[in-house]
Amino acid sequence: MSRYRDNPQISESTANLTDYDSIPPPHRINTQDIPLVTTADSTTRGAYAPPEDFNPTITPYDPYMPSAQVPSNLDSYNWSEKEALAARKKRSRWIVIGSVLSLLGLIIIGVVVGVVVSKNKKASRASGGSSSGPQVVNQTNPNDPSTFTKDSRLKPALYALAYTPENSQLPDCGNKLADVITDIQLISQLTKRIRLYGADCNQSALVLEAIKQTKVDVTVYLGIYPDPDDNNTAYNRQRDVIRDVLTTYGTDHVSGLTVGNEFMLNYLTAHQATDPNGAVGNTGAAQLLADIQDARSMLSSLNLSTKVPVGNSDAGSFFNTQVLEAVDYGLSNVHPWFANVSIDVAAAWTAQFFEQTNVQPASQLSNNPSMYIAETGWPTKSSDAANANNGASAASEANLQTFIDTFVCQANQNNTGYFFFEFSDEHWKDVQFGGVEGWWGLFNGNRTLKNINFPDCQAP
Repeated sequence: MSRYRDNPQISESTANLTDYDSIPPPHRINTQDIPLVTTADSTTRGAYAPPEDFNPTITPYDPYMPSAQVPSNLDSYNWSEKEALAARKKRSRWIVIGSVLSLLGLIIIGVVVGVVVSKNKKASRASGGSSSGPQVVNQTNPNDPSTFTKDSRLKPALYALAYTPENSQLPDCGNKLADVITDIQLISQLTKRIRLYGADCNQSALVLEAIKQTKVDVTVYLGIYPDPDDNNTAYNRQRDVIRDVLTTYGTDHVSGLTVGNEFMLNYLTAHQATDPNGAVGNTGAAQLLADIQDARSMLSSLNLSTKVPVGNSDAGSFFNTQVLEAVDYGLSNVHPWFANVSIDVAAAWTAQFFEQTNVQPASQLSNNPSMYIAETGWPTKSSDAANANNGASAASEANLQTFIDTFVCQANQNNTGYFFFEFSDEHWKDVQFGGVEGWWGLFNGNRTLKNINFPDCQAP
């Protein structure tokens, strides 16, 4: 659990920050359309608004933490993600669209371990590079993925990384072990931890098999991505996949099982509600709690050698208290880009939002769940000019570099658990949603590194 500095100092004020009320959509939506959340003191504010009296302050850690220009009060930075959340909701539904394709799901389950592993061992003999792009990793022995050559540009600076193997969305399922092996060879040079969002398309087995063949020190937070509106079809399908994967691979490289990704956000949005702890929110939470308990029962039935923690992931302001009381950890999406925050204060904003909105409330619960940032980062481009700027800063590789420089080492020093978002650009998101959705990767879609550098500080 992270703790940011108690008495940091403001280095410089900024009176010239953009007046966002003067910026037309889509950079800033009308405040009448901002979803509201009722807070502990019975006030309402934007669902993704910064914490009350937000005044981010950071003491520089040269050379990683240049002085952040921070205004005296950032309440004007309404994290009113209606557009962004709508896009993310569509993305979420696309990921789980296969929940209605039960027959296809059963076919996938049938081949999750035996067929995948046996066929992919053959594929691994040609896995020195990606089968869908240029060879970006060299192996001294082309038949042994563990003999890959390290890239001097990659450093173990990241606590963890968000990752989805390419082509892991139903109904297509075109992922390949050779590609996943290349990904793991690259990822293992940056971090020891990754998270998966779901279990469809055999991605859990592919990742664990790739770790096995590359012999790297990487653990995985497996995921089950339930759909609130499919009568548990997606949950049941993925739970059974996870059961088979754990039976085959055990827990040596498994750090946890995350049940639900933006479940409460999607449920509340679908029911025109915003309070995760209101009547509607508690109804959705009951459905999610049943899945969490079922997942625990499934894990218990396997008699595993080590206990697998069970967690939940959601948008930063959408955690239901009953859900947090039922899990071992929570993963919170915290995106300064969607808060319309300037890149100059993005790291500070992320730190304070996470601390005040997630860490402090969780610490008051009897189970004291560990809290991690599930997603944070900065997009490097937009597919259209209208979304190339969030109202304060541009989507660019230069600004991604700034976020890396100002966030990573500070978070490491404060023992903050975070999953940098994300490993590589995802073409399918760009096709489906446009804007910045497909351009959050540290690597391009062909697995070549973007024009960025990683700091020398080492993640815990």
